[in-house]
Amino acid sequence: MKTKPKTRKSVLKRFKITKTGKVLRRLAGQMHYRAKNTGKNRRNLRRLREMSPEEAKKIKKSLTY
Repeated sequence: MKTKPKTRKSVLKRFKITKTGKVLRRLAGQMHYRAKNTGKNRRNLRRLREMSPEEAKKIKKSLTY
């Protein structure tokens, strides 16, 4: 009997796949040293961004289900 491929849980927690198949990611620089950033910059960091098609392909491969 063949074993089932496992989903990489770390990838599952970090990325979101939309209904149309786009891969969304969070931006870096949100954990600490945020006092020196402007409010506008901090708000922009909260948004999810779409990944490039090449990188999205790699992410989808590691998310089997």
